[in-house]
Amino acid sequence: MGHAIAGIAGQAQETGVDFALIGHQESWRAAADVVRVLRGPGRAPVPDEDIREIFPWIPPRAVCRVEVSSTTGAKARGLYIDSFIPPDRLDGAYLYDNIGCVRAAAACAINASAGIVSLGGFSSILIEGNFDLLPERRTTVFTTGNTLTVGFIVQGIRKMCAQEGRDLCRSTLLIVGATGDVGSGCARCLAPFVRRTILCARNCGRLCALAAELEADGANTEIATSLEQLPLRADIVICAASLPSPSLLLGRISPEGVICDAGYPKNLHPNSDMPGARIFFGGLGQITSGLSFTPDFSGILNRHPFPDVAHGCLLEGMALALEQRFEPFSQGRGSITPEHVKAMEAIAARHGIHLAPLYNAEGPLEGAVGTPPQPESVGCKRSRAPNENDDRKFGAPGSVPGDWPAIAEA
Repeated sequence: MGHAIAGIAGQAQETGVDFALIGHQESWRAAADVVRVLRGPGRAPVPDEDIREIFPWIPPRAVCRVEVSSTTGAKARGLYIDSFIPPDRLDGAYLYDNIGCVRAAAACAINASAGIVSLGGFSSILIEGNFDLLPERRTTVFTTGNTLTVGFIVQGIRKMCAQEGRDLCRSTLLIVGATGDVGSGCARCLAPFVRRTILCARNCGRLCALAAELEADGANTEIATSLEQLPLRADIVICAASLPSPSLLLGRISPEGVICDAGYPKNLHPNSDMPGARIFFGGLGQITSGLSFTPDFSGILNRHPFPDVAHGCLLEGMALALEQRFEPFSQGRGSITPEHVKAMEAIAARHGIHLAPLYNAEGPLEGAVGTPPQPESVGCKRSRAPNENDDRKFGAPGSVPGDWPAIAEA
């Protein structure tokens, strides 16, 4: 094991970068790929059981340089910093250990004098309610990136409904994880445009407060603290719960329902069987002018069937760096408004960062803008939730249509 750790050579800390991205791996396959690249070419692969043993001992660190280009011609330089939180240690039992990992990753960004830092995945969930948990920040600012994530989720819902001929105004919307930062932001953006909104979360007090806020603006809402309590059948579902693993089983969903899984890790249980449901992965954007990693982590840090796709939470930091707006655009919990979303979307669009083509565990969805040519068998796919054990989602860089990698992005 010691030789395996020693093989992960340290790199000189780059300083004066425009942005930093803090993330973690969603699966052990993704974690193994990161270790493989860090060890460099020519080394024997580390056995899976050794990866699980050594991974928790790797300290948070910058694993690659990142460069993003704008349609305006501007460029921004940054770092991707992995917190090296083990994929199977995202639950509450490891809360303090994981906060320590995020703090150490944040210290790396601060030491690199990053202008702005985006918190990806569980790192934003751990910190979003209390930025005081971060180290002394000097001139570096932090954003959860949740505003742009909300924007891309909402855009994806609208796009999928348009493709399916679904009338939002006649639909019942269910938001799972409704009182979180992302869930409440989606509620504020969509509740005024649907027939009824069902808010589902564990904290009844927060649910009641959010429902009252939405109803004061004219929305029709219901609340539930578990999926078994759902009062109505939903036509549209946003899954944005803070779950440590894909474990969500949806019940009262309309046939041909539209389901957006926006979790990281994904929310839907691998054995979810929803015939006719239209599932897509939400909150993702695409950089149209180019994204590069040095060393080359393409297809490892961004495991998607399309090039230059990343989560909105990470893209927000890149967009703000390209805009030269080094400010904590998204922080705290429950403060994302439609006005904030519109402003962030405009900044992203100005630099060629737009909603990514829609896809799910089976591959690209028919009718998605920018979908590359593909075999007929990869067209419209329904009803299958992401499968933790399905190796097709861990495709290698350069995989061809028909063998699309899917959900393990960082």
